Amino acid sequence: MSSKISYREINALAIPAIFAGIVEPLISLTDTAVAGRLPLNPDEALGAIGLVGSFLSAMIWIFLQTSNAISALVSHGVGQERVNRLKPLVSQLLYFNLLISLILSTTAFLLADEIFRLYGAENQLLEVCVRYFHIRVWGFPLTLLTFTIFGVFRGYQNTSWSMRIAFVGGLLNVLLDLLLVFVFDFNVEGIAWASLSAQWVMFVLALIYMYQKTPFRLNYIWPLHPDFKKTLTMSFDLFLRTLSLNIALFLAFRFATVLGGEGENQFVGAHALLIQVWLFSSFLLDGYAHAGSAISGKLFGAKNLVQLKNLVLDLVKIMLVLGVTLGSIYLVFYYPIGRFLTKSDAVLGVFFNAFWIVALMQPLNAVAFLLDGVYKGLGKTKLLRNVFVIALLIGFIPAMYLFRSLDLGMVGIWFSFMIWMLFRAGGLAIHFYKNYYKNP
Repeated sequence: MSSKISYREINALAIPAIFAGIVEPLISLTDTAVAGRLPLNPDEALGAIGLVGSFLSAMIWIFLQTSNAISALVSHGVGQERVNRLKPLVSQLLYFNLLISLILSTTAFLLADEIFRLYGAENQLLEVCVRYFHIRVWGFPLTLLTFTIFGVFRGYQNTSWSMRIAFVGGLLNVLLDLLLVFVFDFNVEGIAWASLSAQWVMFVLALIYMYQKTPFRLNYIWPLHPDFKKTLTMSFDLFLRTLSLNIALFLAFRFATVLGGEGENQFVGAHALLIQVWLFSSFLLDGYAHAGSAISGKLFGAKNLVQLKNLVLDLVKIMLVLGVTLGSIYLVFYYPIGRFLTKSDAVLGVFFNAFWIVALMQPLNAVAFLLDGVYKGLGKTKLLRNVFVIALLIGFIPAMYLFRSLDLGMVGIWFSFMIWMLFRAGGLAIHFYKNYYKNP
């Protein structure tokens, strides 16, 4: 057996995962670009979409961790040639996610006003947030279930099915955005309905592919699978990991919202744009992280640790090239990117002041996302939890308050993100070097 996984096998998983991954941030970027061109109150619309998007992303990332857990277990099952024993587990986790997501969506719908006051939204910004959120919140159960099924596909060593589904959903969202906003003049509600419709279509397609292409079904409810508790334990570790991530995103939005005085929404609008670009980059780079997760899980299940070490080294090289390339593209097209996203001069002024940091972070982000994906595939959820909590408490939060005291504004917020990513990448790199590189 070769000591290395071929680049062809890596790319067969990574490239479809890239296209599948960037669809969700492309939907958000499309929503943002459309909002920035609304004839009335584009700054408030940008801020509202940014705040709602941040909250919904937090909900999805926090409660999507069963997807990462089941993806790891399915990939281990592929390596061990014991996939069929996981059929009841996949079904039970999908029903569990459906129940949790419906409870959360209903609660959030009722508390929408209070939620966005916590983000610092007031007056017209708050009113637009609530209008937009009352529609978008019902897409949360659909997205959670769809991404859980995508995790099953990834563990099954296939990302092309997710790519096809995501492409259809992304294209539909763009078309409906343009139709509902610029033809039927539905304003910010049109943007919300476009996203919700696309989420419905993606969920239905995911179910169809799961039934046609995999052995998994929805006909197992009871008794609970022996690994159900283990999966929830892994999910809880990843829940705490992602909770710390979203605390960082929440604090950043909170700091950005209060940077301006009353009626000055250009800061939160600019931060929303920067976050959208950062998330787009994250999902783009996550393609190889997903490949690393799927293949490393399979190799770990088969106990091929030499191949695992070589896989990670090859992926680090690929990710560094991708990160440098992406950052360079952002610097070359610095001003066109901003003007594509909004026509507000006030927002653009703040955006251009900090966008260079987002560009320079890309190689660092690439390594951090890769190692995060690899350790998800290995099922090392406690380590991921600990690294993220340390990065938040020792790296991000002290940096935020320090840079705020120095009055660095938006630049200070994004310097804090850079320090946060240094902690994330550094912690996992040190562990990998000690435990898998030196003694595979």
